[in-house]
Amino acid sequence: MVTLSARLTAIVDALPLREGMRVLEIGGAPGAAARAVSQRIGNGHILVIDRSAKGTALVEAHAAEEIAAGRLRVRCVATEDFALVPGEKPFDLAFAVRVGALDGRHPKAGVRARQRIAAALTPEGRLFVDGGTPVREVDLTDARRA
Repeated sequence: MVTLSARLTAIVDALPLREGMRVLEIGGAPGAAARAVSQRIGNGHILVIDRSAKGTALVEAHAAEEIAAGRLRVRCVATEDFALVPGEKPFDLAFAVRVGALDGRHPKAGVRARQRIAAALTPEGRLFVDGGTPVREVDLTDARRA
């Protein structure tokens, strides 16, 4: 069982997770939330992206069991540069905690980040970021049109 802070527990509990889902975590170092999500989606899959090589190394170290089981992957990439690799299936849900491009700290990067995330989600895919009670859903309508 993964031990999370009260804040991360509230965030993971608020996500509409279900068995078999494909989930994208943005800025997921050190991997605690991803590990908890992995437990909740059963035979689903979670991809953690982080712009920092140090951050991705932390996720790899903390989530070695989930990675070895094929339930979790890690990729070093900035959100605004993220794209599905050839043959990669889109994601059902994406979430981010303390990611400047999505929480309003870097609005210019946020436009491109939302476009990239929207392109990586299924047509029904949803994006959640911290800053609500405890998360808020981001409307991707404009990002999907771009």
